[in-house]
Amino acid sequence: MTERIIIMTLLLLFSTSCEWNQFADKIYYNGNIWTGNKNRPSAEFIAVKGETILGAGSNYKTFRGPETELIDLKGQFVVPGFIDNHTHFIEGGFQLMRLDLRAVDSKEEFISRIKKYVQDIPKGQWILGGKWDHEMWGGLLPTKDWIDSFTQDIPVFLSRLDGHMALANSKALELVKIKKDTPDPPGGLIERDESGEPTGILRDEAIELIRDVIPDKTYEEMDAALNKSMGYAASLGLTQIHDMCSWDDFETYVRNKDQLSLRIYAIPWYTHYKELIDYKKQHGIGDDWLRWHGIKAMLDGSLGSRTAWMHESYKDDPNTTGLVVSEDTLTLRHILRKADEAGLQMAVHAIGTRANEWVLDEFEAIEKEHGKRDRRSRIEHSQHLMPKDINRFSKNGITASMQPPHLYDDGSWAHKRVRDNVLKGTYVFRTLLESGANVTFGSDWPVASLDPLMGIYTAVTRHTRDGKNPDGWYPDEKISVEDAIRCYTINSAYAGFQEEKLGTIEAGKLADFVVLSKNITAIEPEEILNTKVVRTVVGGKDVFVKKEKNE
Repeated sequence: MTERIIIMTLLLLFSTSCEWNQFADKIYYNGNIWTGNKNRPSAEFIAVKGETILGAGSNYKTFRGPETELIDLKGQFVVPGFIDNHTHFIEGGFQLMRLDLRAVDSKEEFISRIKKYVQDIPKGQWILGGKWDHEMWGGLLPTKDWIDSFTQDIPVFLSRLDGHMALANSKALELVKIKKDTPDPPGGLIERDESGEPTGILRDEAIELIRDVIPDKTYEEMDAALNKSMGYAASLGLTQIHDMCSWDDFETYVRNKDQLSLRIYAIPWYTHYKELIDYKKQHGIGDDWLRWHGIKAMLDGSLGSRTAWMHESYKDDPNTTGLVVSEDTLTLRHILRKADEAGLQMAVHAIGTRANEWVLDEFEAIEKEHGKRDRRSRIEHSQHLMPKDINRFSKNGITASMQPPHLYDDGSWAHKRVRDNVLKGTYVFRTLLESGANVTFGSDWPVASLDPLMGIYTAVTRHTRDGKNPDGWYPDEKISVEDAIRCYTINSAYAGFQEEKLGTIEAGKLADFVVLSKNITAIEPEEILNTKVVRTVVGGKDVFVKKEKNE
C-alpha cells in the first residue's frame, strides 16, 4: 500500500511538472498580430517561454500559469522581427559619433559644417565620417581646396554616402604621400585637376591608401560603437542583421557575444577566407545569436561614383563603363571556389549590369564544377539587371539581397548616369518576386537609412527624395506592404539558413517580434513614415520599449 502511494505521488508530481513546464513566462495579448505564417496568418496573443514561442492564437488561457507575466499590447500591430540583410554595423556605430554631412545641400553648408566641427579638434587628430552626397547640391564634387585653409594641421577623410568615394584634405594626402606622380592603384582612381594635381577625391581602392594610415581603433572604441549601434537598431525594430564586416568587426562580435541584444550573422570580407575557414573548422558556424558561415566579396563600385561596372558607357562620362574594383578577378574566382568547397555561403557585391552578369555566370560555373547543393548564394544589391538575367536568380536559387532605401536617394539623379534601358532594370523588386526569386531587404547602413519602415515605404511607393515621382519611380516595380514585410522577415531568415527558427511568429520559433504604433497593412502608404516602433522583443526579452510622453 505504501509503495502504491509513493508511485501515485510521483506520477502526480511528474504530471504537474510537465503541465507547469508548458506555462509561458510571458504572454503578450490583445494584439493585432501579423504572423507571416500562411497556416495561421493572424493572432491575438504570443506566449513565450525562455527564448521560444510556445504558441500564438486567439485564446491564451492554456498557456497562463500562476507566475506568467501578462503584457497588454492594446490592440497594436505586431510583425516578426525585422532582419536587415546588409549592414556595416560597427561602422554605423562610429558614424553615429562622427561628423555627419548627409543632409548638407550646398557647398557653403558643406564648408561651414566642417569648419565649425574642427574648431576644438587638436592638431593631428583625424576627422572622419561624412556620408555627403554631391548630388544634393547639383553634382559638383568637393575638393581639398574647400577645406584646406582651416585644416592645415588636421587630417580630414570624409566618405561619400555610398562608401565608394571620399574627400581627403592636403594633410591627409601628405601623410599617405599621394602626390601628382602617384599612380592609380588597381581598382581605384585618384581624381586629378587639369594640371594633374590630386583634388582630394579618391574612388574605391584608392580610398584604402588613406585607410592604411588611419590609427587602429582600440577594443574600447569598437565595443562602444557596437553598443551604440545595438541601441539604435533596437529602437527601429531590428532583431537581426546580416553584417558585411571586417575581421576586426567579427572579433568584436565574438568578444561581446554574451552582451548582444540582437542576432548577428557575420559575413567577413573575402580576403579573410582562410581565417574564416579555419575558425569554422574549430568552432562550427555559431549559434542563434552569432553565426559566421559566409564571406562577402566586391566586384564593382557604385552608380553615384560612376564605378558600377556597366555594359554601356555612362551618359555623363562616355569615357568609362565603371570599374572592376577587385584587384584580380582570377584571385576572386579562386577564393569563391575555396569558400564554396568549405561550405561557406557566397555573398558578392554587384551594382552594374555587367557586374551582375559576371557574378551570375560565376555562380553557375561553380555549381557545374562542384555539383548541386543548397548554397543560397547571394548577390548583394542586385541593383541594375539586364532582362535576360532576371530569371537566373530563381532558376539557380540565388538570393537578390536588395536595399530599398538606396532607391529613395538614387532615383533623384540616376537618370544623369545611365539610360532608360538600364533604369528599367533598376531595383526590380516586383519582377524578381514574381519570377520566384528569394528577395530580401536591408539598408547597407550607414550608406542609407537603417530604418526598416523607411525601406518598406520606399519599396511600396518608390518615392524619391526630390519629390518628383509622386506615382513612383518606375512604378510597375512597386510591391505590396505584406510582400515588403516578408522581404524583411521570412525571406531574410531563409537567406541566412534560419527559416526554421526565424521570420514568422509561430510555435517553436524564436520569440523575435516588433510592436508598431499603426497597422502598416491598412493605412495609406505615406503614413508608414509616421509609424513608430513601440516595442522590440528579441529572444523573449524586451530590448526596446518606447517611453510614454508623460514618463
